[in-house]
Formats: sequence, C-alpha cells, structure tokens
Amino acid sequence: MSDTSTPVWFITGCSTGFGRELAKLVLERGWRAVVTARDKARVADLVEGHEGTALALDLDVTDRAQIVAATKAAEEKFGQIDVLVNNAGYGYQASIEEGDDDAIRAQFDANVFGLFAMTRAVLPGMRKRRRGHIINITSVAGLVGFPGSGYYAASKHAVEGFSDALATEGRPLGIKVTCIEPGPFRTDWAGRSLQQTASTIADYDETVGARLKATTGNSGKQKGDPVRAAQAMIMVTELEHPPRHLVLGSFGVDAVSKRLSDSLAEIEQWRDTSLGADFPESEQ
Repeated sequence: MSDTSTPVWFITGCSTGFGRELAKLVLERGWRAVVTARDKARVADLVEGHEGTALALDLDVTDRAQIVAATKAAEEKFGQIDVLVNNAGYGYQASIEEGDDDAIRAQFDANVFGLFAMTRAVLPGMRKRRRGHIINITSVAGLVGFPGSGYYAASKHAVEGFSDALATEGRPLGIKVTCIEPGPFRTDWAGRSLQQTASTIADYDETVGARLKATTGNSGKQKGDPVRAAQAMIMVTELEHPPRHLVLGSFGVDAVSKRLSDSLAEIEQWRDTSLGADFPESEQ
C-alpha cells in the first residue's frame, strides 16, 4: 500500500558526486530513497542505519532489464516513486573531428538513451497517481556548447529538448520536470569519470587542447559545492511551481546568461530575413 507521508526518491548514479550527496540528504531527512549504482556495494554505506527507508540496487542505465527490475523493486518496497533523479552519466571530451565513434555512442547510451528509458519506466506510476517530479541532471553544456565538449553537449542538449516536451506532456497530469544545469563542481566529472580522446591536430591546440588541459587541471578546485547543489535540488521539489531550468554555480549563470542574450540579439538582428521566409500575407 502506498504511503504518502514521506516522498520516495529514486536516484541513479549514487556512487559519487551529486547522486551520493543527494542520497545522503534525502535519507537524513527521514525520507525514503532508492539508491542505485552499477555496483550496489559502492552505495552500501549510504543505506546503513536507514534499512527501513532505503533500498540499494544494482542499476546500469544502459541495461533495460535492470531498469525494469529496479523500478519494480522500488514500487514493491515503497509502493510509489515520487521523485526520479536522472543523475547517472559521465563526460567525454574530444574535438569534433577526432571524436571516437564507439566513445560517442557509449556516451549517448548512458547520458541519453538510458535516461529516456529510466523516465519511461517511472511515468506509468506517476501518471496513475497524478503526481511526480522528474529531475534531469544535464549541464551548462546542455545550453552552451564549449570547444572540446561537443559530443557531451550534444547529449545534454538532447535531454533538454526531451525535457521540454516531457514538461508539456506531464503538466496536465501533475508531473513536474526540472533540469539541473551545473557548471564546474567538485565531483568526479572532471576526474575519475571523465573520458577524453586527446587532440593531436595542431589547429585545435588553442581551442580543444586548451579546454581539455583546463578541465583536468581544475579538477578538485572547482567553485561548485555538491552538497549545496543537492540542497537546491531538494528545495525545488518542495515548490508548487518549480523551475523548468535551474542553473547552478556562478560560472554557469554567467555562461548561460551570455549565451541566451547573444541568441536574442542575433534573432533581432536577422528578424527581417527570418520573417521574409514566410509566404506573403496575400498568399497565406
């Protein structure tokens, strides 16, 4: 039987970073959480002392059978999933020209297709209950493309477009959607988790080469605090009208603000050309 007294969170990718800090805070509040990782042994410490409110599960989001099994286990234990946090994923950096096809496809399997499948798995229950909140961890790169991160940005842009449509479809059903768009944070994204294809073409030294070096060199020194980010994620789930986008960190706010203002300025600059592509009013 469903218990609506405390929310049930289902969080993917809890072994490190945002997922781990978020799981800690959710469980500390006395809420219920499904804590997942590709190897649940890596999250066993999170559920210690919370056996009645926590469930640790193996989950590789690229494995559809595991997604189905994990969703079923969560609903059998807690009766519902109120908040889905699609956090599992990783970074891949390369120049566009030198991107490795297998690495690109693996990135999309985890960051995009796995997220899509996980979302589809929880939607029937949320739709039936007429409530739920889906939080997709994208990135500033979901709104801005940086040199050296084109394929990563493409994966996150895909999730942003998906989330726009999901929000529109879910709104009449009581399902809320928020994308969290972090800039640089002190997680493993730029360290252990990051995959790179080194650039060996001199023409890209000042763009891609510089970006790859800066990313790894700044690992562990980022301004972003994962705990404060997790607190912000919890906060938006308590709002009646949560934001569709929540950019996190000063770098992200500055980069996204500039990108959007530049886009609006460009649209205005080319307004006459854009409108001129329509049939004349006399022919409409």
